[in-house]
Amino acid sequence: MPGTGTDRPAALEARGWGWRYATRKAWAVRESTLRIEPGERVLLLGASGSGKSTVLQGLAGVLGGADEGEQEGRLLVDGLPAAGVRGRAGLVLQDPDSQTILARVGDDVAFGCENLGVPRREIWDRVRAALDAVGLDVPLDRSTAALSGGQKQRLALAGVVAMRPGAILLDEPTANLDPAGVIDVRDAVARALAASGATLVVIEHRIEAWLPVVDRVIVLAAGGGVIADGDPRTVLSERGDELAAAGVWVPGIRPSFPPPPAAAPGRVLLSADRVVVGRVAGRVAAGPVDLEVREAEVLGVVGANGAGKSTLGLTLAGLLPPQGGAVHASPELAAGAALMPRRRRRASRDPRGVDGSALGASADPAAWTSTALLTRIGTVLQEPEHQILRATVRDELEVGPLALGLGRASTAERVDELLERLRLATLAGANPYTLSGGEKRRLTVAAMLAARPRVVVLDEPTYGQDARTWAELVAIIAALRDGIDDRGPLGVVAITHDDAVLDALSARRFELAAADGASA
Repeated sequence: MPGTGTDRPAALEARGWGWRYATRKAWAVRESTLRIEPGERVLLLGASGSGKSTVLQGLAGVLGGADEGEQEGRLLVDGLPAAGVRGRAGLVLQDPDSQTILARVGDDVAFGCENLGVPRREIWDRVRAALDAVGLDVPLDRSTAALSGGQKQRLALAGVVAMRPGAILLDEPTANLDPAGVIDVRDAVARALAASGATLVVIEHRIEAWLPVVDRVIVLAAGGGVIADGDPRTVLSERGDELAAAGVWVPGIRPSFPPPPAAAPGRVLLSADRVVVGRVAGRVAAGPVDLEVREAEVLGVVGANGAGKSTLGLTLAGLLPPQGGAVHASPELAAGAALMPRRRRRASRDPRGVDGSALGASADPAAWTSTALLTRIGTVLQEPEHQILRATVRDELEVGPLALGLGRASTAERVDELLERLRLATLAGANPYTLSGGEKRRLTVAAMLAARPRVVVLDEPTYGQDARTWAELVAIIAALRDGIDDRGPLGVVAITHDDAVLDALSARRFELAAADGASA
C-alpha cells in the first residue's frame, strides 16, 4: 500500500542494476552498483546517454513493469524494491510543465499528497509548509499557467516536498533557467533539505552551482558501471581530465570552441518591425521589438525567464502570428512560398494600425503553408517531445525530405549523413521517446537540418548536453552560420541562457525584456 510520506531519509541502492526499454536493443543503463546512505546529498554525473535519468526514474518507481522494459539486478529503496515503495522517493523532472497537473498552485501542490492518501486535515498544512520551504510566495489560488519558468520549477519541487519523501530526486532542474533562476531553485532545494533531512540525488551538467549543496559525486560510465565516486572536489581535481574527455562538464575545463565567423554578416533574411508577441490574444508577452536576422551571423536572444524569448522565437519562425507589428521575410527567403488559404490566415497589425497583409502576405511567414516554412525557416523547440512525430529516429529524420518530395534514395543519403554527424547512427531504429534528453535534442536539430532551411530558430539548443556533445552541436551551428553546403551561410537565431554558446559562436546579443504586466 502507498505510504503517506515520512521525515525519515531514505537509503538508495543499486546492485548490478540495468534497464533496457522494450523498444530498444541496447541497454539504457547497465551494471550499476552503488549505495547512497540516508541523508547524503549526491551529484550524479555522466556523459549524455549514460543512463542517469533512467536511474532516477527507476528509484522513483516510474519505469513501469515488464511490458515497458527488461530489468537486471536490483534497485532498492530502504532495502525494498523501488517499484514497490513509490512515494519514498520524489522525482522532479527537467521540464516543470510536464509535472504541472492542476490549474491552481495550491491544488497542484496538494495533488501528490492526495494520491498518497494523506488525511485531508493534514494536506493544506503540508502545502503551505512546502511552499514556504521552496520560497514560492504566491497565493494558493494563483494560476499555474501564470508562473514563470523558475516559479514552475519551485512549484514542482513543492509538490514533492509536500509528500515528505525520504529522497528527493532532481533531473536537471535548472537546465532551462536564467542564472538568477538557477540560484533561486538551488537555494529552494537547500531549504527543503534543511527542513526535511531527505536524501538528495541531483543530475546536472553544469555543476558549479550545486557544489555548495552536495557532499558526494557519482559518475556513471556510458557503457555501464560507475567510473568515479567520492568527495566532489577530490573527484573533480584528481580525475578532471579523464572525466572531461568522457564528456563530463568539469569546472575550469572548457570544451572546444569553433573558429570565428568565416565572413562578415550578410543580407537581412528576416526582420521584425515593432513586433509585439504573445501566446494568448490580448495578453502581451514582449514588445514592441525591432531586430534583423542576417545570413552568416548568429543572433543570440537573451533575457530573464518570463521575458517572452520563446514566444518571440515562435513568432519569428512563422509559427505564431504577432499581436502587433510585422515580421518580414526577404524577397530571397520568401520566393515561391505557398500561402495558407485566406480563411486560415490571421493578419497582424502594427501599433500604427497597418494591416500586415497589405505589405505583401508572401513576406509574412505566418501566412505560409507548413511546407513553405519547412524549407525556409527551421525551428527547434525548447521541449523536444513537442515536435517528435514518428516512431523511430530514422523515420523522424525522413519527415522533412519526404514532405519535400525527395526520392527514397536521396532521403536515405541525407538522413545517413545527419545520423553520423549528430552521433545518432546507433539509435536509428530506436523510439525517440526512449532517448536521453541530450539525444532528443540532437534528434530535433537533425530533423530540422534535414529540410535544409535558410533561417534556423533554436530554442535552448544545447540544454541537456554533456561537454562533448555540446561542442559538437556548437560546431554544427557555426557551420550553419558559415555555410554547411552549397546553400551558403544561414541566418541563425539562438535563444539561450548559455552565455558560453553565444561566446563560442561570436553571436550578436539581443536582450529581451518582458512587456509591462507580462507574467510569463
